[in-house]
Amino acid sequence: MSALLFAVQLLVFPGLLYALAAGFLMEWIQRKTNARLQGRIGPPFYQPFFDVVKLLGKSPIPRPPLQRLFMTALPAGAAVATLGALVLLPVLPSGIGFPGDVVLLVALIEVGPLLAVLGGFVSRSLWGGLGAAREAVMTAAYNLPFLTALVALAWHSDLSVATLAATAPLGVRLAALAAILLCLPAKLHLNPFSIASAEQEIYAGVTTEYDGPRLALWELAHGFEWVALTGLFAVLAVPLSLVAPGWRVPVFVAVSLAVVVVLSVIAAATARFKIAQTARWFWLWGLLLASSALGLTIAGV
Repeated sequence: MSALLFAVQLLVFPGLLYALAAGFLMEWIQRKTNARLQGRIGPPFYQPFFDVVKLLGKSPIPRPPLQRLFMTALPAGAAVATLGALVLLPVLPSGIGFPGDVVLLVALIEVGPLLAVLGGFVSRSLWGGLGAAREAVMTAAYNLPFLTALVALAWHSDLSVATLAATAPLGVRLAALAAILLCLPAKLHLNPFSIASAEQEIYAGVTTEYDGPRLALWELAHGFEWVALTGLFAVLAVPLSLVAPGWRVPVFVAVSLAVVVVLSVIAAATARFKIAQTARWFWLWGLLLASSALGLTIAGV
């Protein structure tokens, strides 16, 4: 791959520029859907963008040098890692994928939640620490079915994201996709799995003590998570290698936005689970779906 093509994919699509625009759009869709289902008008489409701009213009509270360094580096690292995962999605025919890239992609996706846990403790806030502890428990709960489903999809492939959807049998793919879809609300901190950031109990969870540009970085990282996770579901649900090159991008964007709407409706229609309920839900229903997919692929069905 030429350096120019790599730069285009990193900085334009499916990289930085697309991630910024799509992240703001997806957050607006989630907020607007939630508002409309509750009988409210909801924010204008540019509100998430202005929220971040407003935060970038604020002066952060002075903190000790080491704490200031970590509270800036952790959200920045989460945003960069999630952006790296997004770039690995095989949307364009000349993508940068390679055999085994699914391992790197999953590792990059998981960097954000790990840094969020560290960020909550680094803030030295009671509410940030409580949110970080809840985030750690939830990560352990939803990652078991999430990773099991990915293993089922990758069983007969070369561990390349581009081949997972095309090589997995239909029954395996449906069960694995159901398990992954079940995990997405927790990874995106949506109801009914939003206990780690329950504002009525612990203010804003791990980001309670973050302000100004540091909080803006967490908002950007969360927007990138929306784009990367819905995009991952899109490339796993639709074998883009079988789609005509001119239709790959529209199909990818359409499926990603459809997932956003589905998750937003589910979030608006459900109440928040307790942390124990969340863990039981994923270790029972999530793991049941993921294990079914794994069993089917091992049996060769």
